[in-house]
Amino acid sequence: MSKNNFEIKNLKNVLFFGTSKIFNKFIEINDKFNLNTEIFTSKDQSKNIDKNIRYKIIRNIDKNLKNYILKNYKPENTLFFSLGSRWIFKKDFIKFSKGNLVNFHGARLPLDAGGGSFSWRIMKNDRINNLLIHKIVQKVDKGQIIFCRKKLFPKNCRLPKDFKENLDSGLIDLYFHFIKKIKKGNKFYCQEQPKYLSSYYPRLDSKTDSWIDWNMSGIELERFIDAFDDPFKGCLTKLNSNKKIVRIKKVQLHSGENISHKYMKGLIIRNDQEWIVVAVDDKNYLIIEEVLDSKGKNIIDKLREGDRFFTPQKELERQFSRRVIYNSLGKK
Repeated sequence: MSKNNFEIKNLKNVLFFGTSKIFNKFIEINDKFNLNTEIFTSKDQSKNIDKNIRYKIIRNIDKNLKNYILKNYKPENTLFFSLGSRWIFKKDFIKFSKGNLVNFHGARLPLDAGGGSFSWRIMKNDRINNLLIHKIVQKVDKGQIIFCRKKLFPKNCRLPKDFKENLDSGLIDLYFHFIKKIKKGNKFYCQEQPKYLSSYYPRLDSKTDSWIDWNMSGIELERFIDAFDDPFKGCLTKLNSNKKIVRIKKVQLHSGENISHKYMKGLIIRNDQEWIVVAVDDKNYLIIEEVLDSKGKNIIDKLREGDRFFTPQKELERQFSRRVIYNSLGKK
């Protein structure tokens, strides 16, 4: 591998680091090309892997792991493939991998470095789907881009679950053609990421980062609540008193009412039993189909016209003043 080219001669093995719900598809592709497969994951991330798939739980990328790999594989014939890995690969392991250490990133680089990509992109209304594989270097998401494909998200992609399903489908195709090209002996020209376009978005935790700021515009509220919808539990807010916390899901913007006023924000003006209409700004309302209590039960039919959603300022300040960080053991 030269500075601007990537190739693996006589590829024999693929070692995955991280987690994925579609490892079975990657294994099928590897089997098709007569490649050995092994998966390394953390205890926390192993919860997301099909239990019928064999994997090895490790805590750190350390000397013991390198000795294990050397005992079973030749690094020069091995692709080291990171999928949402929570480990930071250090200089010694990058060197150990013979330059064959890569990462999958499901967004545009350098525009969308970091984690929590679907939620951030829903909030930004980013409709361009970008799938890429880049070299791993010591700085997170800064390595040269090796292989990339882009397309548009279909109109029916709205929630994180929709985006993830669409991305997984594209990733299977991307991975297949990437492996096929390597096995054919193709060289990939590696592109540097332009630093002047770089931006970074940290990971999010739907349990703590989803408090609704009712001062947002109607459009911003709709996107924010969508960003924490399925497969997440919904956005946090309170109802009428400081004690009752609820989660909101399944919303859509609605402009078919009379003109509103800022003082009406969060006010339930109508309950149709299967949905409620809530004032959000001077032009728009939200139609909400799910308001969940602490047990996850939808309480739409229990809400009264004139009730109001609100979020205490202390919750918003707490949300904006902390940063969520994960390691191999989970949330720090």
